[in-house]
Parts: sequence; structure tokens; C-alpha cells
Amino acid sequence: MAFADRFLTLGRDVHSGEVLARGGDPEAHSILQRTGFVPVVRLHETHHRLPIGLDIAEEERLATRAVARLRAVRYHVDADDAFDTETREAHYQPLGSLVADALTELTASHDGVLIALGEVLTATAAFYQGLGQAPDPHTAKRLQYLGEHRLGVIRSDLTHMRNDLADRHQNHPQRRTCTADVGPGEREASAICACPAPPPRLPTSHAAAPTAAAPANRRR
Repeated sequence: MAFADRFLTLGRDVHSGEVLARGGDPEAHSILQRTGFVPVVRLHETHHRLPIGLDIAEEERLATRAVARLRAVRYHVDADDAFDTETREAHYQPLGSLVADALTELTASHDGVLIALGEVLTATAAFYQGLGQAPDPHTAKRLQYLGEHRLGVIRSDLTHMRNDLADRHQNHPQRRTCTADVGPGEREASAICACPAPPPRLPTSHAAAPTAAAPANRRR
């Protein structure tokens, strides 16, 4: 790892007004993504930005948290005064409930699930290559193909979806306000119900219910 990869800048761009993070290695990029930043891949560089549409307070909160998490693992971060902090925060947090959080865990550039899966496929291919049985080289090539081609497409698509969701700030249209009463002993009183909206009511038929058939006469 190059020593320069331990340095990052994190500040508000004077031209665009965006909060940008530049520099760092894949681990630093993973920390930024897990803190809400979106990767921007260009021909000659990759940097990170905060999602669009955030207010100033939320931008400062996320940027300050990113600085705290990066410095906690000894990255040198040159941050704007508004984002500077003496706080140090562990960056491994429990998996969130939002879809964007789940996709981040899958696609994180340093230690995401798909990166780990690719490493497993590569290691397994190397293992099969040296086993010595006739089908083993074919199996090794198949594993290499899955890791280099199929997995790469999946990761690319999911990364695009994750970045798209990170820029959206509205509730799911099928979530509804919960009208259920919350008792005084409840710990949480959520205003958003995670259940899907109820299905549309079917039109009620006003036809008379069929009468029961008269019982057949018994023989005496």
C-alpha cells in the first residue's frame, strides 16, 4: 500500500458546493460508502460525494462522522473546519434496515460481500487447479469465469442501484402512516408503518344471499 493512500481531503468544493472526499485506498473508500458517500468514477480518478438533496446540517453530520471513522483507523484527513472533529468512531455498524444500506454491504469496494465472494471463487479455483483429476482444470476455469465475468456484472449493477437509492430521500410509496394507538408502556412509537399498504377493497355485492336448499322428504 502506498503511503499516499493514507491521506484524504474532505471538504466542500468551491465550484459545485458538493461535499467531496478525495484520496485514500479501497478500505477508506469502503468507510466513506458506509457513511453515506457515493463513489464517482472518472477516467483518471475516483472520488466520493455526499448524496444530493441533503440539507447543510445533514451534510455536516455525515461528513464529520466520516472524518471520525477514517481517523479512528489512522487515516490522515485534511477536513474543512465545519467537518473537523476530535471524535473517533468505529466504522463497522450493524446492518441497517434500508435497502441502500443492504446494497452497500454487498458492494462496498474493500470488504463488501461481493468482494469477499470473488476472493472465495479465486481461492477455490486455485485449489481445484492443483488437485490433479481430469475434470479439475475445467472446474477451475469455470470458477474463474464466474468470478471475473458474472460476478463483476452483478456488482456493477447493484452498485449503480445503491448509488441511485442514496440520492433519493422519500418514503416508499407503499408505506403509510400508522394509525394504530400506541400504549404508554411502549418503548417506540413509530410514525411510519413498515407494512405494505392494504390491498384495494373489492366492490361489495348487494345481491341477496342464496337460500339454503330445502331438505328432501324422508320416506316413512
